[in-house]
Amino acid sequence: MHILSARWVIPVEPAGVVLEHHAVVIDGTRIAAILPDAVARTQYPGAEVTSLPNHVLIPGLINLHTHAAMTLLRGLADDQPLMTWLEKHIWPVEAKHLSEAYVFAGTQLACAEMLRSGTTCFADMYFYQEEVARAAREAGMRAMVGGAVMEFPTPYAADADAYIARGLASREQFIGDGKVRLMLPPHAPYTVSDRTFEKLVTIATEMDDLILMCHIHETAGEPTDSERQYGVRAIERLERLGVLGPNLIAVHCVHMTPQEIELFAERGVHVAHCPTSNLKLASGIAPIKAMLEAGVNVGIGTDGCASNNRLDMFAETRLATLLQKGVSGDAAAVPALQALEMATLNAAKALQWDADIGSLKPRKAADVVAVDLGVLETLPVYDAASHLWHAAGRENVSHVWVDGELLLDDHRLTRTDIDALRARTATWGERFRVH
Repeated sequence: MHILSARWVIPVEPAGVVLEHHAVVIDGTRIAAILPDAVARTQYPGAEVTSLPNHVLIPGLINLHTHAAMTLLRGLADDQPLMTWLEKHIWPVEAKHLSEAYVFAGTQLACAEMLRSGTTCFADMYFYQEEVARAAREAGMRAMVGGAVMEFPTPYAADADAYIARGLASREQFIGDGKVRLMLPPHAPYTVSDRTFEKLVTIATEMDDLILMCHIHETAGEPTDSERQYGVRAIERLERLGVLGPNLIAVHCVHMTPQEIELFAERGVHVAHCPTSNLKLASGIAPIKAMLEAGVNVGIGTDGCASNNRLDMFAETRLATLLQKGVSGDAAAVPALQALEMATLNAAKALQWDADIGSLKPRKAADVVAVDLGVLETLPVYDAASHLWHAAGRENVSHVWVDGELLLDDHRLTRTDIDALRARTATWGERFRVH
């Protein structure tokens, strides 16, 4: 038994609760109990105790959308609109350098950054998902991984059927894995044909509702382009193809009509909100307040480092709440506890992983993050939940446990050789510098 004794515990379930002077009791890989500190010490007298007197314990943050390997492309092509960024910079670099070694190295760097930021689980849409899984396993993290599906060739695959085949080829290695799961992510409506979408829907249904993830309505031009090519906006097209449903995670969703938001709510579609990427690529601001009010389940993602530059869920969640206050004129929009739910339990629901992660609850996995609110920059503390986003940051994350294993110990990664990681990253950086 291991007792994490903290000044505050925010379990997320039940909603709206902030516990003071409580402890999370861990038995192996699972949470055994959440009790007042004195009661926990009495009930478990022989347990190891980690004392965190100035800290708040929260569930591990879940990055609902990223491209982890693209951490090696951080800052490579800044200040560009989406299609210019993709067509003139990112896709040409990937055509030259995309490989298993690149994906593994980039994901290793991403995992280190995410763990140091309190992220314990991430959903990754990229290529060579086996290498993403290998890096996540080595880091001790959870991951939902999938090789992107599109129509045009890359070094990874020649056409849509080949992308799907590669994505499914490694399925056996993920069955029964407690930390890594497989999804099938069609890249976007503008890169995927009707035939491919229909094939993916059939596969997802046959494979017990395998999760699909797709970039949708990221820019203002996408709905217009879809109308020109298909006669309807992309969301209407996906509805006709049977794509919209509870196994779809729709990423970005910046340009949504009220009717499309209602349709998402009716179909049970989940949304991955990536506010920094949307701002940096000048895509716009997603109507998240309206989605939440309509009953759409919304989680938070960073997107990849090539369009964000950080895998920082603290910064991302803070921006998510501030933007909705600003654009709505409602200072109460997306309050702190709701923002925490978006960054944890909502994301877990989208990934169909909420039976195990997303909240601190007995019998759930012991994925726990400790945030130090005892530093000068966060004093005084009137509201620990508010401080998570409006005073603290990833630099305040001191400890991280996944399945009860301590992966970040007083700001130090326990599984990662930082010097070796830095050296490997520098080598890759030199290759990309002369792309």
